[in-house]
Amino acid sequence: MNGPILLVLAAGMGSRYGGLKQMDGLGPHGETLLDFSIYDALLAGFSKVVFIIRKAIEQDFTEQVLSRFRHHIECSIVFQDLDNLIRPDLAAFAAPEGRTKPWGTTHAVLCAREVLDRPFGVINADDFYGREAFAAMGSFLSDPEQEKYRDAALVVYPLQATLTEAGSVARGVCTIEKGLLRTISEHTKIEQVDERILSHLDSGEDVILPPDVGVSMNFWGLKPELLSDLTDYFADFIKAHGRDPKKECYLPSAMDYLIRERNLTVHALETQAQWFGVTYREDREKAADRIRSLIAEGLYPDNLWEHQR
Repeated sequence: MNGPILLVLAAGMGSRYGGLKQMDGLGPHGETLLDFSIYDALLAGFSKVVFIIRKAIEQDFTEQVLSRFRHHIECSIVFQDLDNLIRPDLAAFAAPEGRTKPWGTTHAVLCAREVLDRPFGVINADDFYGREAFAAMGSFLSDPEQEKYRDAALVVYPLQATLTEAGSVARGVCTIEKGLLRTISEHTKIEQVDERILSHLDSGEDVILPPDVGVSMNFWGLKPELLSDLTDYFADFIKAHGRDPKKECYLPSAMDYLIRERNLTVHALETQAQWFGVTYREDREKAADRIRSLIAEGLYPDNLWEHQR
């Protein structure tokens, strides 16, 4: 089958959550949020899944997660570690003392570039995106008309629907005009304070954000032709920030650059899909309740993969 590829970013260690949230079973038979994403991706025509993980969690990830659905869809694993993709000419710039984390989501996507031979969607492992989101992205990536262009896509959600009472969140805040993404700005500390939604900037300033502003939850649709542009962006990032032990090369920032500097067209896919996730440990029970409700409504079977046999 030649349906699009689903690239799953699963290398994060869940520092705020307090564990490997990618492996946390929330469904009635131990299904993770990732299980539901894979299930919806299958229905939307995706035919292969590539997982980006750290080498250190390979055995646990294979036994606890991959074993449930590897017989239903083609799967492969790619590793993201700190020294991946650091060319000899970049080595002098990439020497952050004490750094252990890889270089962020742009770096993660590039770690899989050798196996991304057709249009692909990018998601986080610990988010629930909704069936309509996968249907919209699958349709975009499979559209024969889109084969003529290097256009990209982003599933957009309203900010208010992506917040948690447990703490602050990071979101890519979007400017959208006539269905196209014009800018996207990474805000790393957004939270609800009384009746307002505030973004706490590194400068110390607080900015009020509208509750209905569109945000990225990292569900992108990309073409293999863009990987060379992302490679250039990552090289420039390492030269500028490689000695910073905490700086990350965020995919939204890379896409914003490609829109501004390389005339990339990014379609904003706005759907009725309801997002939820597990940023913090306190989010777990609410997410499990949402899953139980969706099963009770008949949107998912009680046992995802038993149903698929």
